[in-house]
Formats: sequence, C-alpha cells, structure tokens
Amino acid sequence: MFTIKKHLARAAVVLAVAAMAGCSSTPTYPPAPASTGKYSWNYLIGPGDSVQVFVWRNPDVSGTFPVRPDGKMTMNLVEDIQASGKTPTQLARDIEKALGKYIQEPIVTVIVAGGIGPFDQQIRVIGEAAKPQALNYREHMSLIDLMIAVGGLTDFAAGNKAYILRTVDGKQARLGVRLEDLLRGGDTSANVEMRPGDVLVVPESLF
Repeated sequence: MFTIKKHLARAAVVLAVAAMAGCSSTPTYPPAPASTGKYSWNYLIGPGDSVQVFVWRNPDVSGTFPVRPDGKMTMNLVEDIQASGKTPTQLARDIEKALGKYIQEPIVTVIVAGGIGPFDQQIRVIGEAAKPQALNYREHMSLIDLMIAVGGLTDFAAGNKAYILRTVDGKQARLGVRLEDLLRGGDTSANVEMRPGDVLVVPESLF
C-alpha cells in the first residue's frame, strides 16, 4: 500500500512539473507584431561616426571628420556643429548655412564613412543570450538576425518568456517573442522585425 502511494505521489509531482513546464513555454506578454515590410527608417548620425564632407569647388574645406562623444564635430571653417541625431542630408544643409558666412552659395554633400549611429537607435540584448551586447540597427533586421549576432541562447534561457521593450507612441511596451520556438523548433512564424532602440530581454528559466 505504501509503495502504491509512493508511486502515485511521484506521478503527481511529475505531472505538476510537466504542467508548469508547459505553461513556461507560453509567452507572458502580447506578441510582437509580424513584419509588414512597410517600416521606413532613416539613418541618424551618432557619436563615433566618421563623416565625409564634400563642398563643391572647395576642396580645402572638404574632408573627413569624426563626430565627438558630445555629438558635435569640427571641420574647416566650422567649429562645434551639432551632428548627432541628424540625417546626412540635414547635416549637409546645416553646414551650408554655416559656410555661407565665408563661401557664396556653398553646395555640400555629407557621406557617413563609418556608421555607428546614436545610442537610442542601437538594439540591446540582455539576459540569457550567449553574448549579451548592444548592436547597431540595420534596415529590416529581424529577430533571427539578432539572435545569430549574439550567438543564440544559453542552456538556462526561458526562450518563450522573452520579450522586447519598445517605445510605442511615447510609451514603453512589452512585446512577447517565442525564441524557443524560433531557434530550437524552427518555427519561422516566430520571427519578427526589430526596430531601432529595441531591448530584447531573455529571462532565466526557473528549472
């Protein structure tokens, strides 16, 4: 009788653990929206970028200049112009305005030679990823692209409990993702499009 009760108790524990494990694979937050292919993005210059400035018919003013940690850059005839947070076209128009004091109707083209981008456009991965880190956003970057870059999940990751922190309409939202299904189950429907500034949080499994 004691042996039967003992086996029943063990069976109950196994069933409870299995039930909890099944629940742990269910995303906690509303799912991240699937990719629509309609998201448009413009690269913004950031600290650490290298900016090539070409001033038509003025090679002495042209050159390649770094963007300082404070987001500003200094070039020939122009000191401390704000560069971070602007598109190359916006920066070109600002340089034209600044050079207008010295050059009649300057025509400026700006090319980003080495792009890092501002911190608020980088994507961060924290928690149980193999290599948690901050990465530069790339156009149409997807969740699987991001996971390849960070080396996948650790053995302790609760992949289907992961979520993305994303600013939507000025408010921070938590959007669930199914990393376990995507990486270990090969479910491509779990792949979603990333956005600049996203933070992917991968929690640790409880067992």
